[in-house]
Amino acid sequence: MLYGINELHRAVNSIKTDNNICYVDDSSEVPLIRFTPFKKYSWLGLGFTTRLGGISKGHLASLNLGFNRGDARENVIKNYKRAIQAMNGNYKNLVLSGQVHDTKVIYADKTCVAGEDFGKKLDGIDGMVTDVPGLILATSYADCVPLFFADPVKKVVASSHSGWRGTAGFIGSKTVKKMESQFLSRPEDIECIIGPSICQECYEVSEDVINEIKKVYPENTWEDIFYCKDKKEKKYQLDLWAANCHQLLLAGLKKENIHISGLCTCCSNMVLFSHRASGGKRGNLNGFIMINEI
Repeated sequence: MLYGINELHRAVNSIKTDNNICYVDDSSEVPLIRFTPFKKYSWLGLGFTTRLGGISKGHLASLNLGFNRGDARENVIKNYKRAIQAMNGNYKNLVLSGQVHDTKVIYADKTCVAGEDFGKKLDGIDGMVTDVPGLILATSYADCVPLFFADPVKKVVASSHSGWRGTAGFIGSKTVKKMESQFLSRPEDIECIIGPSICQECYEVSEDVINEIKKVYPENTWEDIFYCKDKKEKKYQLDLWAANCHQLLLAGLKKENIHISGLCTCCSNMVLFSHRASGGKRGNLNGFIMINEI
């Protein structure tokens, strides 16, 4: 069942974090989740969509932004145009990537824009960085972790899609390294938002997933990242937020510059798309990040 704007406000206001990372911007027909730590950067735009404000029907209602979810293409395009208008951006500057749960991170410029036909120019890409004003980096989610980066010194932004495979593959760290190599960014200057995604209590995984996590994360972090829920069935609860936080600390980010939104897509599936909650019958949410044109 799809709820409305009041339910969205309640979901965001119920987040138990040390400070209010998320807030609802309902100033347009497409409500967006915004993030307080980036409000101080007037040069940057960041918004995360919800299920509200679009024209799609049924289990895709209403703001589905996935072209591969069984929706009519014209519906998805109209939804994108609505969302980009809410971002105060130009949909012709949208960059769409074909995400594959890998760890490739690329530099995006104007050659990468989807254009009028909304065609994905980037295949097999889960992370993007840019310094081009007006370019809108779009990444899609329905439980996986959004990682949004800003370097206020170099005026650079980045966005990466991190499911458990991306988290085990350290895509967040690789995004930081791409910012270092491409723009000479310093990790201590970079801030990161860990966006709306599935929480630990909703994310049960099997032992093979945990074994992949154990291979790459130091043993002293395991207690923070997972626990065994059922020893007989070998079921674990995995905390992707904590795992990405540890990864970013290892990459050199300051602890105070890593912000966990605390909003669970599965707990709030009445206003956010969740693959786990819906059994795969769902649309896509999107994160949009851009450098504002002067």
